[in-house]
Amino acid sequence: MSIQTTTQYIQGLIDACPVGGTVTLPAGEYEIGSIFLKSAMTLVLNEDVCLKGSQQLADYPQIATRIAGIRMTWPAALVNAIDCHNVTICGQGKIDGQGKIWWLKFWGADQKSAMLADYEAKGLRWNVDYDCQRPRNILLQNCQKVTLADFTSQDSGFWNTQVLDSRHVTLEKLTIKNGQGPSTDGIDIDSSEDVVVEGCYVECNDDNICIKSGRGLEAQAEGHTTKNVTIKNCHLGAGSGITLGSEVSGGIEDITICDNYFDHTGVGFRIKSSRNRGGYIKDIHVKNLTMKNVQYPFRLMLNWFPAYSYSGPVEDIAAMPEHWQKIIADVKGPAGLTQVSNLHIEKVTADFDDIPLSCGFYLEGNLEEPMTGITFKDLDLTVSEFGKITGVTDLSFNNVNIKIKAETAEKEHSYER
Repeated sequence: MSIQTTTQYIQGLIDACPVGGTVTLPAGEYEIGSIFLKSAMTLVLNEDVCLKGSQQLADYPQIATRIAGIRMTWPAALVNAIDCHNVTICGQGKIDGQGKIWWLKFWGADQKSAMLADYEAKGLRWNVDYDCQRPRNILLQNCQKVTLADFTSQDSGFWNTQVLDSRHVTLEKLTIKNGQGPSTDGIDIDSSEDVVVEGCYVECNDDNICIKSGRGLEAQAEGHTTKNVTIKNCHLGAGSGITLGSEVSGGIEDITICDNYFDHTGVGFRIKSSRNRGGYIKDIHVKNLTMKNVQYPFRLMLNWFPAYSYSGPVEDIAAMPEHWQKIIADVKGPAGLTQVSNLHIEKVTADFDDIPLSCGFYLEGNLEEPMTGITFKDLDLTVSEFGKITGVTDLSFNNVNIKIKAETAEKEHSYER
C-alpha cells in the first residue's frame, strides 16, 4: 500500500474505535504520515509492530503548535493526541521516525552545512531551528490523563516526545533512542503540570529529558508554568542529561528529579536560560543520582548559547514572518534575567574513567540577578577539575567530598547543546 493508503487505514481504525475501546494493529511495518488519536481510547503497539515515519513533509499536516517555545504553524508529529483525554499508547512495539533525512536537511552530512550553514552566513543562526521544519515522533497537546508505556521510539526528525499544555501525564518504561540528529531531545515537558516520567531509558543527541515553559513575551504573558513534574528511576545514556530550559519564560517550579542513573551523558543536572527569557526556576529537588563518565555533573548557565538565544540587529520587523517577530520580541532589560532560587541537590555520586574531561561544578549566573538558595549536600565526586562558580549567592556545601585530578584547564567551557 502507499503511505497515504496505509495512513488512512490506521486512521480509519482510530476513528471507528468506540469510547473506551482499543486499536491493536496486525503484525508488520507501517510507513505512514501523521495519525491523530481521540479521547477515551488505547493504541496497542505489540512487539511485532513498527510505525515508520514518512520522509515526505506533505504527509505531516501543518498544525498550530509550539516549537522551542514559540507558538507557530509546524508539521504535526507522526503520532498525535491533541485536545484529548483518557488516552493510552502501550505495548512492546516501535515508532521509528526515520529521521536522518530531516537531520541532513538541517546540517548536512558534515553537521555544518545545509540550512545551518546558509542561515549562519546570513547572521540568522537564531532562526534556523524554527524555519527548518522537521517532524516529531509523538505530540501530546492540550491533553489530560494520558499514559505512554513500554514501547520504543527512535530517530525522530526533531524532538522525540513533546508533552505540551497537558496535565496528568505518565511516561513509563519507554525506550527512546534518538540517533545523532540536531535538536533530537528525548522527552520535552512543555508548559504542563502533574507529569511523571518513570523507568525510561533515553539516549539522544541533545537533552535527554527537558522541562520548558515557553520563550519570550508571549509565553511570559500566558504565564503557563510547568510544575509538579517528577523524573525518577530513569537511565540516561548519550545526550545532555536532565535539563530545565532554555525556554523558561512561563516559569518552572516544584520539580523532583530522583533515583536516576547517567552513563556517558554530556551533562547530569542542567539549567540553561539567557538574558532575554525572563521567567523563573524555583523549588527544585534533586536527589539520589549516580553519574558515570559525565562531562559536567552540574552545569547551570543563564547566558546560554548567545548565537541561538539572541536575534541580533534586525530591520523591518513588520515584514518578517510572524514567528520571527515572536523570537525578536524577547524580554528586555532587567525583566529578562531569569530568577533561579531554592535548588536542593543531595546524594549524588560521580566518577569517570574513559573521558578526558569531567568538570565538577559549572555554575554561571547573572551578576545583577544571582542564582540564590542553592544547596549541595552529601556529594561524592571524582572529577578532572573543579570548574567555575559565578553569579551565585546563598550557596551551601554540606558534606561534599570531591576528588580533583587536575587544575581547571579553562575559564570558559563551550557546550552549545
